[in-house]
Amino acid sequence: MKIRLLLWGLILFVLLDLAFTFFQANQLPLEGDMVDIVLPGPMSQRVLQDPFGWTVLTRDSVYVAPNRFFAHAAMGGYFKTVPFALQRLMPPIASVYAACALFGVLVQGLLLYVLAVYTTGSYSLRRWQLWATAALLVPLFQLGGYNDQMGILDRAITYTFFYAFPMTLLLLLLLPFYLAARRGEPLRLSWPRRLALVALMVVLAFNGAIITGVVAVLFLGIGVHWMWRQWQAGARFGPGQWLERVRQLPGLPVALLGVFLALCLYSLYIGQNELEGAEHTMPLWQRYTRIPSGIFWLTRRPGLPVLLGATLLNGWLIRRWLPVSEESQLVRRVLLGLGLFSVVYVLLLPLGGYREYRPLIIRRDSIMPLLMGLMFLYGLSTLLLLRQLPRPHQRRYLAGVLVVSAFFMLSDQPLLTNNNDCERASLARLAASSEPVVRLGEGCTVAAWWKINDPQYSEYNARLLHYWGITKDKKRYYLQGW
Repeated sequence: MKIRLLLWGLILFVLLDLAFTFFQANQLPLEGDMVDIVLPGPMSQRVLQDPFGWTVLTRDSVYVAPNRFFAHAAMGGYFKTVPFALQRLMPPIASVYAACALFGVLVQGLLLYVLAVYTTGSYSLRRWQLWATAALLVPLFQLGGYNDQMGILDRAITYTFFYAFPMTLLLLLLLPFYLAARRGEPLRLSWPRRLALVALMVVLAFNGAIITGVVAVLFLGIGVHWMWRQWQAGARFGPGQWLERVRQLPGLPVALLGVFLALCLYSLYIGQNELEGAEHTMPLWQRYTRIPSGIFWLTRRPGLPVLLGATLLNGWLIRRWLPVSEESQLVRRVLLGLGLFSVVYVLLLPLGGYREYRPLIIRRDSIMPLLMGLMFLYGLSTLLLLRQLPRPHQRRYLAGVLVVSAFFMLSDQPLLTNNNDCERASLARLAASSEPVVRLGEGCTVAAWWKINDPQYSEYNARLLHYWGITKDKKRYYLQGW
């Protein structure tokens, strides 16, 4: 009976927090990239016409996002369908904001579930441990508090599509490999699941730079770890011995992950012809000198340091208070692996080029794999301590965990300062106007990164707003006084 009450209490807590995220995300304004991607505009048409970047190989073409077809296609498809479904329940303006918020909540919910499966080793939604992990992690999703330092969901919906969503799918793809290795069992997949995994690999390989970079570093680490283990076992690596060792590797996971690696390397290659990267250049040594400033910027507020400190404290408590077991050894391996991965990943970040909107190289979106890994390690170590700490220490530790959760929950304010109240009012004014060109107030941006000062710059915005049914006709607009 107590377990059942605990289970339903945890489920209710997680669902309420997801509803809270929807409430926050529904306040966010629209941003400038989504218009060109959804419509699509002139910048995004090329990648949709060339999904796998063949013209980069054949003609050395340079254009926007040559290796991000599926990110563009997914975002375009979503916003060409979901707002219209929501318009059965609400007005057109509200439907667009609700569609943005709904996608953020769906990504957060899926990521919570995937991280909980990584932590517990079970897919079952009936296990209280899975929901306990989700309850531990859900306060860490900051949209109104420490979003700039450790936010997984972005305040710009485009970045959620291009970063959090594909990273969540990558964790989902790697999950069966991880569980098989954790249990010490061979990978067993039916043919439909194998084909589904290969299809997901294709989608992820052409989803942007973050996936390909993570896969390259991760697989390099796996290869180095395998060689280290072989060396520890006394293996020799002459030509004949090397081939024999490779033949002993399990065929199915090596074949599947080999396909994924090949796709990602190809994607990395064609991604070098990204137009945005070619337009903004900075010497490599200068990019490296900005890394310390980026780290300082991320840690200048207490959000990320508190999470990192709590996780490291967990590692120390496990070493001090818990006996050596498979679970405690897993935490130590994950801690060591995440630390090494983080160092290599950060050192390789400057090689990805320079962007004016990411002047310090390191930003929470560029290090999202590290943030997700830290969340996983925090959940894994906390759940282990809650279950196995000696009773005299268990209550005090639980109190500490509750303090950490309360800290993040209280920091994540419900009402956002940079909200969409002004933009909603401007869209309502635009919809009510009978003029083909509408002069709006001076207050805020409207579906743009900057305040549009000339009607000609709102041409594609006007097309998308008309497509959504917000305006009856195509109405261009500009801001008064700009």
